Amino acid sequence: MTVRFGGITALDKVSFSVATGHIVGLIGPNGAGKTTLFNCLSRLYAFSEGRILFEDRSLVATPAYGIAALGIGRTFQNLALFRTMTVRQNILLGGHCRTRSGFFANAVRLPWVRREEEALEAHADQLVDLLDLHSVAETPVMDLPFGTQKRVELARALASQPKLLLLDEPAGGLNHEEVGNLMELLRQVRDRLKLTMLLVEHHMNLVMRVSDKVVALDFGRIIADGTPAEVQANAEVIRAYLGGQT
Repeated sequence: MTVRFGGITALDKVSFSVATGHIVGLIGPNGAGKTTLFNCLSRLYAFSEGRILFEDRSLVATPAYGIAALGIGRTFQNLALFRTMTVRQNILLGGHCRTRSGFFANAVRLPWVRREEEALEAHADQLVDLLDLHSVAETPVMDLPFGTQKRVELARALASQPKLLLLDEPAGGLNHEEVGNLMELLRQVRDRLKLTMLLVEHHMNLVMRVSDKVVALDFGRIIADGTPAEVQANAEVIRAYLGGQT
């Protein structure tokens, strides 16, 4: 995939795969192209050349609003929660892309609409328990500490029942203890829900300990693609982060 903005090449022939059930870390210095890549996967950005395949299906013609229904969920670096709504209400909203009911069906309260709502509520309750949010489930999001809000954002993304979860800097703003808890939580969520994850993160300890594979970008190009140990030892990766000659 290649992405250009005017005369600037943001991504230059980037190509890699994410195996089912794996956690893949995407790293690189600021401006490397990580967020551009995520926005292409979410179909927020168009790309100049190439293609994106999800379960052997091209995403080129899929609009942004159709991505969640295909099974791709996303969290954001800057929290995009409804701050005056409760934790549980935010999570419930994340599941509405899986419902079939429209305005008329909801207005007349058809029986199958209620069944959909009950299924959504049951799934939301499961996520509240999985992410240890039970004690704050009825609390407005704006009254919660930042680390807890991060878990709410994760729960809302999981409410859409994704097969692939795009995590945009989930450790951003967290303290050391919270990062350690997040590491265990991501593994638990992956294993319990049989998820595949693509993780953009600057916290190298988290990436290297939780990922099955790491892809490193620099100036829009892939400079390393392998196991965490292989990428950590890669001379190009060391140069990109520390500077100097290889």
